[in-house]
Amino acid sequence: MPSAVGLREVVRGAAFRRLYVTRVAGQLADGVFQAALASYVFFSPERQASAGAAAAAFAVLLLPYSLVGPFAGVLLDQWRRQQVLVVANLARAGLVVGVAALVAGERAEIFFYAATLVVISVNRFVLAALSAALPHVVATRQLITANAVATTSGTVAAIVGAGLGVLLRRGVGSGPGGAAVVVLAAAGAYAAAALLALRLGRDQLGPDRRAATDTVEDVRWVIGGIVSGARHVWARRPAAHALAAIATHRFCYGISTVATILLYRNYFNAPGEVDAALGGLAIAFVASGAGFLLAAVLTPWVTRRIRPSTWVSVLFAGAAVVQVVLGTPYTEPLLIVAAVLLGVVAQGAKICVDSIVQATVDDAYRGRVFSFYDVAFNVSFVAAAAFAALALPPTGRSYVVLSVVAVGYALTAVLYGRASRRTPQPVPAPLSPRQR
Repeated sequence: MPSAVGLREVVRGAAFRRLYVTRVAGQLADGVFQAALASYVFFSPERQASAGAAAAAFAVLLLPYSLVGPFAGVLLDQWRRQQVLVVANLARAGLVVGVAALVAGERAEIFFYAATLVVISVNRFVLAALSAALPHVVATRQLITANAVATTSGTVAAIVGAGLGVLLRRGVGSGPGGAAVVVLAAAGAYAAAALLALRLGRDQLGPDRRAATDTVEDVRWVIGGIVSGARHVWARRPAAHALAAIATHRFCYGISTVATILLYRNYFNAPGEVDAALGGLAIAFVASGAGFLLAAVLTPWVTRRIRPSTWVSVLFAGAAVVQVVLGTPYTEPLLIVAAVLLGVVAQGAKICVDSIVQATVDDAYRGRVFSFYDVAFNVSFVAAAAFAALALPPTGRSYVVLSVVAVGYALTAVLYGRASRRTPQPVPAPLSPRQR
């Protein structure tokens, strides 16, 4: 865990605490909303889950945002981030109410996916704003601890929200009306996150400098901002290498996610045992959440002794071993253990990469960089889902695909380790008065 002293230093700041509770409330709502979507799309009795269906769903939900995400990042560096958190969370609440109406009315799937796409797009915008704002409420030397606390708590909140969503769905029924009730619960949590963000100062989260712009920004200016953001990342090689490594991890993780859904839906359970399949998958995600918590314990402790980039390489090497040793038997108990360990890998790597990027890019570019970060996540995951659609059988069991994932982790560990050894460590900056 972050050391007691380090943790006290981070949570002592009122600004950090306010940003923290805003994140937790929003990601709790994310979990409830995503549980409702998963149960509606993948675990409805009338629907048959397949790798192709999963790939189509992920593409519809994630890929279009990957095309517009950098545009949002440019605006994120022009707007007050506190106002972004307020307005975006209120917008999500309203949009989710619309999704609930579509689900309850059993409207055509194209409208359902379109509305859900907008909600997910705003969600990625909010997460980028939260990451870009963090260096404004803690010192650079505290970023590892702050990321361990904030991002892990947010992830755990999403998992808790997903669990609450599953429980609520079981209580209100499996029909469209029940799914709509769960979606409405998420809308209430999004509204709460907006209210919590109002407790932060209007200029407290940056950006420090905003370029003078006209009322309506033209497309050429936006594209120019995106290009400048890309050049900025390329010039900061530690950030560029870290983003490449986490994108590769996301590809491997995406394949595993699709395979896990199929294993519980079609391999561990009969096709008609929808409740059992959903319950088993929920346990796997809870196990992954336990791994996220363990990563929050280990990562700050480890990175006080070795470089964060070295820890990322160690984690990826460990993931390759886990895939081979625990994945090949294809049994539920070993899959749960693997979920815990891969949760450590996923969250430990994210804590380190977030901190490396935050410490090595200029604040004026952070919004654009973190939007690129989200785009890399989404594109990698969609590519993984497409690969899984072509390579995985309906049961999700494939030794060949499992081997591809293991080799991918191992190669990433080696290549990122080699690249990071050639780059300098970021230099911590002192705590400014506004961060105290």
